[in-house]
Amino acid sequence: MELEVSKIFMALLVLINPLSAVPIFIGLTPHSSQAERKKIAKLASITIAAVVCLFSLVGQGLLSFLGISIGSFQVAGGLLVLMIALAMMNAQPTPTKTTDEERSEAESKANIAVVPLAIPLMSGPGAISTVIIYATTAHTWLDVLKIIISGVMVAIVCYGALNMATPISRVLGKTGINIVNRVMGMLLAALSVEIMVDGLYRLFPHLGGH
Repeated sequence: MELEVSKIFMALLVLINPLSAVPIFIGLTPHSSQAERKKIAKLASITIAAVVCLFSLVGQGLLSFLGISIGSFQVAGGLLVLMIALAMMNAQPTPTKTTDEERSEAESKANIAVVPLAIPLMSGPGAISTVIIYATTAHTWLDVLKIIISGVMVAIVCYGALNMATPISRVLGKTGINIVNRVMGMLLAALSVEIMVDGLYRLFPHLGGH
């Protein structure tokens, strides 16, 4: 898998999907002032960037420590991403993100920026798995830097989306957000297939032969 900033950026943006977090962000901050919402959005975005940076740096070492092959992790990660994509295309809550119980508990927390907003709502298992997959295919420090830059760019987009949560929700509405999610789900499904195929080639090299 060739690492390009634009490709990594789009993959992470679709997975983290800040638009899907907009209604939940509004629901978790009904009594917060604009300044408080801005502070929550900033901390959540910093957390997302930190998660991407962390797993970009330790992803390959983590798999080696656990004795998991890159190919196996790519196939498993691809399946996880496909599950998320199918849920998005059906306008359903993704199975790897926050549950109703977690959201209910979050309403009583003083600060919801890190948990559950940043983790696992936005940078959940799917996003983390994808970062690790890209990290394991990085051949140089420049490749790792590309992943980190992409993560920071996505975090900036998330900050902007959360800051504009109310007008975005008003303009798009539930139907508009669902339409965008379906389109992003299709892109994500294509990405998941690419990840799984690359993993299968690593596990069974003869598949690429003639």
